[in-house]
Amino acid sequence: MTYVYLLEHLHVIAEGNECVKTLGIYASESEALQAVERLKIQQGFKDFPSVNPDSGEESGFYICRYELGKDHWPEGFVSV
Repeated sequence: MTYVYLLEHLHVIAEGNECVKTLGIYASESEALQAVERLKIQQGFKDFPSVNPDSGEESGFYICRYELGKDHWPEGFVSV
């Protein structure tokens, strides 16, 4: 199995209003983490540098691992 690591940044502007930025796709989690280190000092990102699950804060960097050649939403979705 081959995986890629998707790096995104989420900024919750107000309740129900958010901005998600796709920052890059990397061959390893280590490469994605290195990108976070480079980006977290830049304008905007430095105000929301990381995600601490215990704080309740949603804004920050997210790294998600995806398997290549696989459907990732096979059952579709519903609007709530």
